[in-house]
Amino acid sequence: MKNFYADEQGQGLVEYALILAIIAIAVIVAMIFLRDQISNLFSNIGNNLT
Repeated sequence: MKNFYADEQGQGLVEYALILAIIAIAVIVAMIFLRDQISNLFSNIGNNLT
C-alpha cells in the first residue's frame, strides 16, 4: 500500500490534463464574450467568398 501512494507515474498526465482544461475554459469564456464579433467576422468572410 505504501508503494501505491509513493508512485508518481501518472502525475505528469494529470498536470497536462489540468492545463488543457484551463485553456479550454478560457477559450470558451472568450468565445462567449466575443460572440458578436466572431459572428460578424465569419459573416464578412462568407459574403466575400460568394
